[in-house]
Amino acid sequence: MTDDGRVREFVTAFEELRAEVEKVIVGHREIINHVLIGMFAGGHVLLEGVPGLGKTLLVKTLSESLELSFSRVQFTPDLMPADIIGTNIIVEDADGRKHFQFQQGPLFAHVVLADEINRATPKTQSALLEGMQEASVTVGGVSRPLPAPFFVLATQNPIEMEGTYPLPEAQLDRFLWKLRVRYPAIEELNAIIDRTTQSRPISVDRVMSGAKVLAFRELIREVPVAAHVRDLASGIVMATHPQWADAPEVTRRFVRYGASPRGAQALILGAKVRALAEGRYNVSADDLKALVAPALRHRVILNFEGEAEGIDIDTLLGQIVDSVESATTQAREPFVR
Repeated sequence: MTDDGRVREFVTAFEELRAEVEKVIVGHREIINHVLIGMFAGGHVLLEGVPGLGKTLLVKTLSESLELSFSRVQFTPDLMPADIIGTNIIVEDADGRKHFQFQQGPLFAHVVLADEINRATPKTQSALLEGMQEASVTVGGVSRPLPAPFFVLATQNPIEMEGTYPLPEAQLDRFLWKLRVRYPAIEELNAIIDRTTQSRPISVDRVMSGAKVLAFRELIREVPVAAHVRDLASGIVMATHPQWADAPEVTRRFVRYGASPRGAQALILGAKVRALAEGRYNVSADDLKALVAPALRHRVILNFEGEAEGIDIDTLLGQIVDSVESATTQAREPFVR
């Protein structure tokens, strides 16, 4: 199949999958797009929002649209690592001999919903995050691979922080995106009421297999990125570091730590998926800029002044992007006497 044919195939598959999710989920088009982009990019997604906005339903509906196994883990303070990754149990065979047998936990699924991840203790969080990073878990000194594709969607509540264990920065960095789920507009709220309070069950069709997801991930890796687009991604990430010589003033004033190289990887991979989803076999600067907030909002840490002044991280990232673009434009302009 030609490159154009493969792009058209991906566009069709992406739109079909999004249409199935939108049968159930009202609004949140941008959130749905970003979740799908995260899945095809091979990353994991953190959804943040107050209760009742459909975060769990979104993940469940996505899993129903895929020919993949799904499991949900409700994180609580008493949840132990063995509860999610599994454990060795003693079993007896037909001859009466006893031996250890590994009993898989809910983490051994293609799509895993980690509900309210910040309610579990750091020990349990780290067990999940090992699986996210390595695509395998270690039990009893034996490394066991997780099924492929493996995709974690975690949720957390930003307002109810009592009795929770916020994810450390190093663990947040494992998520490709951090998405903020907003409250619906009144028209969307009316549609939610109509759709959920009447006896009209909505069926979701399975439109994509795991093998197809893996094939699309390989296709995404082949999408070319021009040097100036790659340089823009690197420039944006470096501009989040106050120690960088060319850091903008807003960064020096309000930022304590900037994004890691994973931030640049997230930008490029996400931009490749976004370009393909729009039918383009090349990445543009607009693809990058559209994904700066979800890729970097959890990777940039404000300093005391930024926290005290209530600086919105998304607004700050927008100013950083504008500063980098302005500096790039000035560097390209020819010198005129």
